[in-house]
Amino acid sequence: MGGVATDNSIKDDGKGRNPRTTRRARRRMTGTERREQLLDIGRTLFAERGFEGTSVEEIAAKAGVSKPVVYEHFGGKEGLYAVVVDREMSRLLSMVTGALTAGHPRELLEQAAFALLDYIEQYTDGFHILVRDSPVAQSTGTFASLIGDIATQVEDILGVEFKGRGFDAKLAPMYSQALVGMVALTGQWWLNVRKPQKAEVAAHLVNLAWHGLQGLEHEPQLVGRRRA
Repeated sequence: MGGVATDNSIKDDGKGRNPRTTRRARRRMTGTERREQLLDIGRTLFAERGFEGTSVEEIAAKAGVSKPVVYEHFGGKEGLYAVVVDREMSRLLSMVTGALTAGHPRELLEQAAFALLDYIEQYTDGFHILVRDSPVAQSTGTFASLIGDIATQVEDILGVEFKGRGFDAKLAPMYSQALVGMVALTGQWWLNVRKPQKAEVAAHLVNLAWHGLQGLEHEPQLVGRRRA
């Protein structure tokens, strides 16, 4: 008998959906999209568990791919970690240097303090990664080296101020390290306690730094017994 031909090989999934159509509806990620997905997943896991506590297996499972896909994009966990750290270092350095726009030194200090605290608040996972130690730190940089980069930006500002006030400009690098280090360490502490408010933390940091610089002695002397 001449009936209508049917394809019994195609069945629905029990919910009225054709699985072949459903598969077609799922667009395959491009290489760039997959790479960004792996970076986002790696960033979250590295922040939560550190480098040693994160495995390629878990990264792949979270992404819904096989382990070889991770190796294809990054060569392994070390490569993925290196890219994550490099991105976070670039982000923080860009935020700090981009914030230094004011002309008055005190306002510049405020802008630098706010920039670091903003980064800590907005990119907490990234900050957790930067302040952790890892076996691949030497190849990717460390938080200390990043602070050094930021201090170099501040060094130029302090150098001009030192010259204008009759101080030895050769000391500007040391003072810039001290100032930036003070803000960075306070930022690490604030990340855990989140008190007081960010603006108040910035105000107190600048209060200590500015009034300390304002009353700076040209030739500071030690008051204790030790002289060397």
